Amino acid sequence: MAYRNKTYIAFDGDNDMRYYRLMTAWKAHDGFSLNFHNAHDLNTARDSSQEESIKRQLRERFANSKLLVVLIGESTRYLTKFVKWELEVALRLGLPVIGVNLNGSRQMDDRCPPTIRDQLVVYTSFNHNIIEHAMEHWPDEFHRLSSAGTTGNRHYTDDVYRQLGL
Repeated sequence: MAYRNKTYIAFDGDNDMRYYRLMTAWKAHDGFSLNFHNAHDLNTARDSSQEESIKRQLRERFANSKLLVVLIGESTRYLTKFVKWELEVALRLGLPVIGVNLNGSRQMDDRCPPTIRDQLVVYTSFNHNIIEHAMEHWPDEFHRLSSAGTTGNRHYTDDVYRQLGL
């Protein structure tokens, strides 16, 4: 089995690429402790026009992932070809999921994809500090809660945001 130490990022590649690119800039230039697979860098697929070929590559990336971050934009809840599939794979693998709201919301809202609405997922706003906090703390919390049979969405309190300078 592969060593799982990566973060898998799922997002709407047509509409929310700028947020993903900002996260890659944080990683490269701001000491942001992200280590993730680029789910949209599909050039290693033999035939990137074929859905199954793309999904095969994405499955390989999941094999090294310890958590999934989904960037939730205006259209994310409607994406059924890849984002829904990515969320379903993450849930099936028991990966912790962090829902990052691109509209500033700090908790689950109506933009949330139906696939994760009733799941044990933590939601944050799109900000370097809170995303990093969630990536550091949510996996252990998720495993503790899921072992106890806990379900449903979670979010960080205003106090946590304040402590992070937000």
